[in-house]
Amino acid sequence: MSESEANVDWDAEARTFDEEADHGLRDPEIRRAWADRMRGWLPAAAADVLDLGCGTGTLSLLAAEQGHRVTGVDLSPAMIDLARAKLAGRDAAFLVGDAATPPVGEQRYDVVLVRHVLWTLPDPARVLRHWRGLLRPGGRLVLIEGRWGTVSPVGIPADRLTELLAPVAGHVRVERLSDDPLLWGKTVADERYAVVAMD
Repeated sequence: MSESEANVDWDAEARTFDEEADHGLRDPEIRRAWADRMRGWLPAAAADVLDLGCGTGTLSLLAAEQGHRVTGVDLSPAMIDLARAKLAGRDAAFLVGDAATPPVGEQRYDVVLVRHVLWTLPDPARVLRHWRGLLRPGGRLVLIEGRWGTVSPVGIPADRLTELLAPVAGHVRVERLSDDPLLWGKTVADERYAVVAMD
């Protein structure tokens, strides 16, 4: 985890987290853009989705709205409380825990969905192996990552992530997201992408 990320009080951040255009997805056009992308990343049939570092549950909600069963994990109890409220009455469960080693069993999920988390973890190769073990045969990793900023960028480049995935996935598809301002609520110049990794 980067020093700046390690010093963030995510419980304190929870109250305003959804105010960012790409966090809360409150704008209908931004929400629709993310929902459309999710349809391409998630299975067409109802699936078990594990959303790691789920935050306030925005992507969990999109997955649930598309008919999937969702389990969300986040280290912040305040984020988990907001996610539970956001998905009240839906087929979803939320657990407080570390995204790197979530408190769930192996081979239980069809999808492990992770947005903007992997780059913060100290040993991403080990974490990817662990996440792969959480998937049922035929399951997929959906990783939304990037390299943010242009002066002192932080994150993980797509080519580095595809290298890390080579030992754990037979097929890796990279989808560039930087050129779609609807996803971010603005035009961005840095590297943002999604990777779908399968057997």
